[in-house]
Amino acid sequence: MPLAFAPVGWAWLAVIALATFFVLTAQSSRRQALWSAYLFGLGYFGVGVSWVFISISQYGNGPVVAVLVTAAFVSLLALFPWGVAYLVRCLRPEMDAMALWLGLPAAWVLSEWMRTWFLTGFPWLFIGYSQTDTTLATIAPVFGVLGVSLLVALLAGGLAWVVQGPSLRRAAVVGAVLVATLAGLQLLDREWTQPAADPIDVVLLQGNIAQDKKWDPRYRDITLERYQALTAQHLGADIVIWPEAAIPMWHDQAKAYLAELEALADQAGTSLMIGVPVREAEGRTYNAVVSLSDPSGFYYKRHLVPFGEYVPFRDLLGSALDVLGAPMSDFTPGREAHVLNAAGVPVGALICYEAVFGAEVTELLPEAQLLVNVSNDAWFGSSLGPLQHFQMARMRAIETGRDLLRATNTGITAAINHEGEVLKRAPQFEVATLSAEVTPRTGAPPYVHWRDWPVLGLTALGLGLLLLRRIRRHHRLGT
Repeated sequence: MPLAFAPVGWAWLAVIALATFFVLTAQSSRRQALWSAYLFGLGYFGVGVSWVFISISQYGNGPVVAVLVTAAFVSLLALFPWGVAYLVRCLRPEMDAMALWLGLPAAWVLSEWMRTWFLTGFPWLFIGYSQTDTTLATIAPVFGVLGVSLLVALLAGGLAWVVQGPSLRRAAVVGAVLVATLAGLQLLDREWTQPAADPIDVVLLQGNIAQDKKWDPRYRDITLERYQALTAQHLGADIVIWPEAAIPMWHDQAKAYLAELEALADQAGTSLMIGVPVREAEGRTYNAVVSLSDPSGFYYKRHLVPFGEYVPFRDLLGSALDVLGAPMSDFTPGREAHVLNAAGVPVGALICYEAVFGAEVTELLPEAQLLVNVSNDAWFGSSLGPLQHFQMARMRAIETGRDLLRATNTGITAAINHEGEVLKRAPQFEVATLSAEVTPRTGAPPYVHWRDWPVLGLTALGLGLLLLRRIRRHHRLGT
């Protein structure tokens, strides 16, 4: 299953792998089916989120803690596929066509939705992301990534039904459904948004500051000088964007530095968007993006990373759970989906992890005409993490119908158009600048208004039908 995602990108394998999971779940032995589902989850997440080990071992508490934490995390995530199998086996013990075509796809998507909020959320490796470069992604502006997941799961259910009882009739039914699906997707292949203004010139900076040096005071001046020099080369562009926390000090400590930059940028007619941590007099601290040309130009990150930007139960447990604790202080989550202004364009800022929560991104729309994702994926090292993160950011562009600019510390820095296509991309682990031309857009695809509710309704309907059949069956047996 992980091979269906970036960087390998064998999208067709998503249907085959998920169909295999469904076939395993339909085994005659309930106990064997549940064990197979759990082992499937261990393999899926053990490979797919292996970057957790790299993050903790290299930048956290060392390899021993990394092994223990990663094993525990993967073991927890594997319970989601197990839960899919358990739920459907309870509702439909006979595991017939209804279970394969309806129950398992609905339960799988329900499990993905649960991961958007369980323990603050970890929506990684949703099966819909594997289809970013396929025709199936056409459904994303209407139903979001969960809608794509549901479509993949339904196709996998059909394939599993054929494998369970091979016949020409079953193959013909599945083939007809596939043709009808592709024809229906063609009807959705349209422009959901429109240009709001002329194209603008943007420049994305990639400072490539090693994570073990990023917060070291001895390297602070080197970092600030590097970003100032990169910016000076591109004054005159409409917008220049720095990565997440590009300034390795508090905003109030960097006021003189930022004032000098703002003066130079104003003279050149350039708007600067810069990632910088902010602290208030009351003691609250924020992971922020500041737009220097916007009088109200602070956006505070709303969805923080547990153990990365804050440690849960800090008052109770102190530093006992510091695995990848925030390097300066536990951050406070922002409360408002505040849209910034840069070069006269309303810009929706997404800081790192926020780009993986599609429904939350829609809170910035339809006001935002451009999306900017600043990140520091140096935590992931040279693992699968940055490539998977980048793929998810591309899905946000498709869902919202907005061009998306991604400025990162070590990569992947890129410009993405409103259809999820990569316009330009900088190499990883190099000091780089990326110049691109993007178009502010207006309008809102249906997903911006509907979010995940239609897909949740469909999954509830599917599982509800199974439950109803189960109740009627018990009623008949009882009478």
